[in-house]
Amino acid sequence: MPQWATFLGLTGVVLALLLVLSHLTQSAFTDGADDVTDGPATARSDASAGESPPSTDAFREPSSDDDGSRPPDAHGRGRPGSATHASSDGERPVERSATPPSATDAGTEPDGDTNTDSSDPAASALDADHPADRGVDPDSLSTGMVLANVAFSQGLFALLLLGAAIYTAIPASALGVEFSLSYLESGLLLGTIAGFGFYVGNELAAAGATRFGFDHDEALRELLSPDSATGWLVLLVGVLPIIAGFEELLFRAALIGVPAAGYGVSPWLLAVGSSIAFALGHGMQGSVGVVVTGLLGFGLAAVYIVTGSLLVVVVAHYFINAFEFVVHEGLGLEWAETLEG
Repeated sequence: MPQWATFLGLTGVVLALLLVLSHLTQSAFTDGADDVTDGPATARSDASAGESPPSTDAFREPSSDDDGSRPPDAHGRGRPGSATHASSDGERPVERSATPPSATDAGTEPDGDTNTDSSDPAASALDADHPADRGVDPDSLSTGMVLANVAFSQGLFALLLLGAAIYTAIPASALGVEFSLSYLESGLLLGTIAGFGFYVGNELAAAGATRFGFDHDEALRELLSPDSATGWLVLLVGVLPIIAGFEELLFRAALIGVPAAGYGVSPWLLAVGSSIAFALGHGMQGSVGVVVTGLLGFGLAAVYIVTGSLLVVVVAHYFINAFEFVVHEGLGLEWAETLEG
């Protein structure tokens, strides 16, 4: 006899772990981006995750007090040229100097305090502790590291869900799974068609949002983009199928199919809740990306409800991601860019 409540409880645990992991990852990458640019994170940065961080000159105009000879500090931030760069409240942040202080460093701040150099024990202690508070610099991560992490984490979550379904005796039909040739053929055909349609709609929605001044973050996709034939093979054959399989198993089969089959809850009502959770799990794509992903999640949920097939939405999800990577990162085509102007 199926243990519906037990399976849904385990599903809730997996969902909570996924959302927490997503939030922590988003926070770490955002903090790391802030440290590199010494400024607030934006929805889309001119310096993508796969490029070197811009110089500090791009973030401040040179002044008459800045002789241009002061290099950035060890963390990549520009150093102020004189006391005129102090904060408005008269306090100057403690920074580590890679070179001996110049004549201007020996001057006083507007409040009369003498500038602190690197020989100050308090400054050294503060600076030594500071790196521990920093986030993850995307430039420090290789594509292989990121792909391996994604494949491992989502593959592990997928195994936990499958194990929970077997342990609690959830019928395959409740998950949208059948074991027949016709199920396989229709799933591949309808999934491919739906995937292409959703990809086009996703591109148009993102371009429309950009046109009205709402940028979306593409740093994660750029970070995952391979730079070799082997990397592309791993991405398209290994990582993307794992992502599509796990996310559809969780957000469509477990959160829609099982409650509807076990308790008679309206699948359309469940689709709304699962789509919100699906959007929150993609917070690294920025606010616009979250909205677009939520709409995409509801579209996939609708296809799942209408067809009753998990395979259809898994294939569709795979092709959405594959088209995005191949078209943008592989071929370098931005066919929807004309709508952004």
